[in-house]
Amino acid sequence: MTKSNLTTLNSRDARIAGALYLTIAVCGGFSIGYVPSQIVVAGNAATTAANLLDQLGLFRLGVLADSAMILLEIAITVILYQMFRSVSPRLAMIAMISRLGMIVVMGFNLLLWVMPYVLLSQPTAFEPTDSQAFAQVFFEVHALGIYVWQIFFGAHLLALGWIILRSQLVPHLLGWGLSIGAFGYLIQGLVELTFTDVAALDITIIGLLVIVTVWELGFGLWLLVRGLRSTASQPNSTLQTV
Repeated sequence: MTKSNLTTLNSRDARIAGALYLTIAVCGGFSIGYVPSQIVVAGNAATTAANLLDQLGLFRLGVLADSAMILLEIAITVILYQMFRSVSPRLAMIAMISRLGMIVVMGFNLLLWVMPYVLLSQPTAFEPTDSQAFAQVFFEVHALGIYVWQIFFGAHLLALGWIILRSQLVPHLLGWGLSIGAFGYLIQGLVELTFTDVAALDITIIGLLVIVTVWELGFGLWLLVRGLRSTASQPNSTLQTV
């Protein structure tokens, strides 16, 4: 495996990328992990509708967190491309396009998430029970949409991990973790979208998702600390180049 001769990252880019990574993790954990669990009840459209209308504040916060995540994803996609394109322009392009594809799906998915509120809060020709049923369908399609963008994200992490392994810029342990963990997103997306139910696959997916979650957070923390340390060790040069 050919490795790049570059051994240093731009400290400002590393610092910004690390901060973005951790902020996206917080926003995503809230909007994807917490909010739906408080509103959507599988197989019970009436309860889901009541939860939505009773917790509009939480619903709106989820929309804001999703919107922030999408915008921050655009920024980090560009920064990561600039950081690693000198290592492998082709792999960096694959990583960037994959993550941009994920962002597009996330945008459509956000629209699916707000459609139930439109159905339940605006006058329509539907009966209330029909509106509730349609709202439930939109929530369920939104959940499937997450698995769609996970496939794009898995491809991104696979390319990013391979770039790290080909370079001297980031510890290779992080590259291995991202590359291996990426299959958690890829396999889960394909399993859920094909409605496959195999216990062995479920266990494998859980293990891979644990790996990728730990290593993604580790990558974000490493970038943030690396950027802060480089900035602190070169105060004079930073002042001169501003």
